[in-house]
Amino acid sequence: MPETKKVLVVDDSLVMREMIKNTLCKDGFVLAGEASNGLEALEQYKALKPDLVTMDIVMPQEHGIDALKKIFEFDKNARVIVVSGLHQKSLLMEALEAGARDYVIKPFDAKELLEAANKSFS
Repeated sequence: MPETKKVLVVDDSLVMREMIKNTLCKDGFVLAGEASNGLEALEQYKALKPDLVTMDIVMPQEHGIDALKKIFEFDKNARVIVVSGLHQKSLLMEALEAGARDYVIKPFDAKELLEAANKSFS
């Protein structure tokens, strides 16, 4: 496990990005960057090479699942957890099949998010 765990937070909601950042950074993660859509997520991933990505599913310009697939095409060892407000099992299953390590449903519990984030490194 890397000493400093850098995280890229991807969500179209600024408020949600702040909540995710605050939760993870209090637990020792370091913010590598943020993206508000799937296109930015891929660009940021390539530029920053974070240790972990938190990915929303429903976003403008590019869907989170498409961004997830492109990140895994670029780096098959990427660590991505989905943080989504969607309770649609099919999309969450699609994200897991595409390579996501775990998912957390919004509104999330801080403990649940930290567990998923830390578990992605084991």
